[in-house]
Amino acid sequence: MSATASFTVTGPHAAGDVTVSYERVGRGEPLVLLHGIGHHRQAWSPVIDILATEREVIAVDLPGFGASPGLPTGLDYDLPTTNAVLGAFFRELGLDRPHVAGNSLGGLLALELGSAGLVRSVTALSPAGFWTEAERRYAFGLLLTMRGIAQHLPLPLVERLAGNAVGRTALTSTIYARPARRSPEAVVAETLALAGATGFEATLRTGTTVRFTDTVPGTPVTVAWGTRDRVLLRRQGVRAKQTIPHARLVRLPGCGHCPMNDDPALVARVLLDGSR
Repeated sequence: MSATASFTVTGPHAAGDVTVSYERVGRGEPLVLLHGIGHHRQAWSPVIDILATEREVIAVDLPGFGASPGLPTGLDYDLPTTNAVLGAFFRELGLDRPHVAGNSLGGLLALELGSAGLVRSVTALSPAGFWTEAERRYAFGLLLTMRGIAQHLPLPLVERLAGNAVGRTALTSTIYARPARRSPEAVVAETLALAGATGFEATLRTGTTVRFTDTVPGTPVTVAWGTRDRVLLRRQGVRAKQTIPHARLVRLPGCGHCPMNDDPALVARVLLDGSR
């Protein structure tokens, strides 16, 4: 069931009230799920029911994405502020060092939370921050192209395209290796989420200088990469393993950048194993 949490966040240069939309289901140790840039918490829908049999699952809309409003004036879309937002969110919900899993931007945020000692374990699916400059420019170019298309397509056309496998492939094949598996309703919703994400540009600007270099000491880490990831190329997984030597590196055969849709059973198993 959808809910919201509101709390005060103090960033490096300012403080403000933040509201976050989330879904909370299941029973067991808490597992927080963080989506990628331009997406929303429904990106995790293919795996939530599986995870909820063994975990209390909290899927979050990051500020400025999905149903969560943007950050107030004075708070930046940078890693220190987002760490503060998520830490305050954990406290508001009474989550004491939950497990956390993230995809893309969410994977980077999960690793940052691990570095700060705020979580019990980290599972990062194709996390950002392990790119070369050329790879970053390539990824950002794809994301900006997707954003531009989403903003310029009229809703009736999006709905018509999403109604068949060819159209869903045209809309989402950048992030999914098996786009036809995504439901028409989900494709329409995530296209609208991408078009309306108020935090998109500011987050992307912050990302131009981001490199993840911490070893995440004291926190179990799993890094998983789809073999058909077209946004963050899978060789970046090797760099992640080199940066975090104790991390478990998992290959996701046949999966794209958002593997939850491509192989829900495999991804759910990786998340459950990573949060044990």
